[in-house]
Amino acid sequence: MPTAFTPPPSFTTRPTLQGTFGMSASTHWIATATAQSVLERGGNAFDAATAAGFVLHVVEPHLNGPGGDMPAIFVTADAPGDPVVLMGQGPAPAGATREHYRRLGLDLVPGAGALAAAVPGAVDAWLLLLRDHGTWDLTDVLAPAIGYARDGHPILPAVCRTIGQVRDLFAEHWPTSAAQWLPDGRLPQPGELVRNESYARTLERLAEAGSGDRVTRIEAARTAWREGFVAEAAAAFAAQPHRHSDGGTYAGVITARDFAAFTAGYEPAVTAEFRGYTVAKTGPWGQGPALLQMLTVLDGLDDARLDPSTAVGAHTVLEVLKLALADRDAYYGDDDAARAALDHLLSPGYAMERRALIGETASAELRPGRVPGRQPFAPPLRETYTAAATAGVGEPTVSPTGTQRGDTCHVDVVDRWGNMISATPSGGWLQSSPTIPELGFCLGTRLQMMWLEEGASSSLEPGRRPRTTLTPTLVLRDGQAVTALGSPGGDQQDQWQLLYLLRTIVGGYTPQQAIDAPTFHTRSMPDSFWPRTWDPARAVVEDRLGEEVITDLERRGHRVTRAGDWSLGRLSAVTRDPASGLLGAAANPRGMQGYAAGR
Repeated sequence: MPTAFTPPPSFTTRPTLQGTFGMSASTHWIATATAQSVLERGGNAFDAATAAGFVLHVVEPHLNGPGGDMPAIFVTADAPGDPVVLMGQGPAPAGATREHYRRLGLDLVPGAGALAAAVPGAVDAWLLLLRDHGTWDLTDVLAPAIGYARDGHPILPAVCRTIGQVRDLFAEHWPTSAAQWLPDGRLPQPGELVRNESYARTLERLAEAGSGDRVTRIEAARTAWREGFVAEAAAAFAAQPHRHSDGGTYAGVITARDFAAFTAGYEPAVTAEFRGYTVAKTGPWGQGPALLQMLTVLDGLDDARLDPSTAVGAHTVLEVLKLALADRDAYYGDDDAARAALDHLLSPGYAMERRALIGETASAELRPGRVPGRQPFAPPLRETYTAAATAGVGEPTVSPTGTQRGDTCHVDVVDRWGNMISATPSGGWLQSSPTIPELGFCLGTRLQMMWLEEGASSSLEPGRRPRTTLTPTLVLRDGQAVTALGSPGGDQQDQWQLLYLLRTIVGGYTPQQAIDAPTFHTRSMPDSFWPRTWDPARAVVEDRLGEEVITDLERRGHRVTRAGDWSLGRLSAVTRDPASGLLGAAANPRGMQGYAAGR
């Protein structure tokens, strides 16, 4: 008989919200309130999520921006069992060849600067979603973001810390960023009202781009973004040489033609079964299938080995994380070979092979499996990187010591009709590259996730999408969606989501209990972000995991970093019971920033 999980705590930091009208959860209370306000005024989940998404550009500019990316996964009320991926991940520009970067003396795509810019995909994806599945007019959807950008919003302490870290970079090399983020040359103070009037005007110009019915106006805004003033200003600015993360000065390669060539789109979700549930993720251009691999391996084990709160459970999970992430780095990417590999990587026979590799001690090796007909890509394994560096590099996530440097953003919404969406916007952080003064935002740096080595599905190629870490999730039961969830956190996103799924599906935890519970992750894989180092056998844990468990992990050979009691995990979730129509929501208390709302 399976052994029961550690009982869920009787106390939670907040209740799991319940109601029948609508639920919203996100990484910032203003975005959550915006989404809920749209539901209250008759909008559906897609109107609400889109409005919240544009607000996140304004209130969490250190974690996402219009120049970034946005995958989402959703179901509609008309097709509650058919998860669809909204693909808002732009590709590498036509001029982004490995040869060009090598000629500049680079061995990695930089972590900051326009050379790392993929074609921005977030705005076109939000507008596509609104066009096809929303009900509101574009002007009404953009109004909250325009208001917060023009009239100001209270700046977060985390934004101030981020600006402080890149203050010298802005002052010495990125004067347009200094003009936006260092008012009168000083650091803004937490709670101070900050404005971004240039971005407010950009949104107004998009809303004013066309006339006619709702769909025609949205299409006019998409055209203005891809082929009009946004593309022209961004490309012209990126072509001006500027400081990059390695300390070099280069021009970007993105052009207006690259903007025009990209449109967001829809794709079928990739799914796997686990304990009677179906979990849906993006394709292998995202890291999402790694979560599916983790679940297929764990599905063959007794419940006692799946409890993250015990020593044996934490060890087992850490070893499974390493195996799935090794396959991610060996096989994932944006080509036919990566898509074909998933059939093998998610098969029961392969899961059995990988399960057999879970030993009693911690592995310090990178151990990808074998896919018939394919040679696994072997990424460079650097424990340190000695190139000159400037501040503001890579992805603003959890540091190797566990300290929070930032993350990404996330929003979940479910409405009373049964529409449900999980979206993870990111990229285009204020520290990504210099601010484009006419537009009020900067380009993203997603190309840093592509290799300059040949032979990988994630090697840099023009027109190829980077293998992103952005990984929203939908969970279905009996053919209907029951949960939308996700998390910021770069390489940690699916690791933290795995613990949530184990605790809710197997352990019987409520959403808020699972989000509150102590968490951990591995760093024993090449980092997806510049400078792409790895830390073999490293496990980062919250101290609340307990002395007995942590000591046992160390005894097994895990190199444990204690990150503090409430430091890891950024999850939010919304739920729906198809039988009763009861809705729920929960959000991360860490950092006192994420909130859920609903009734």
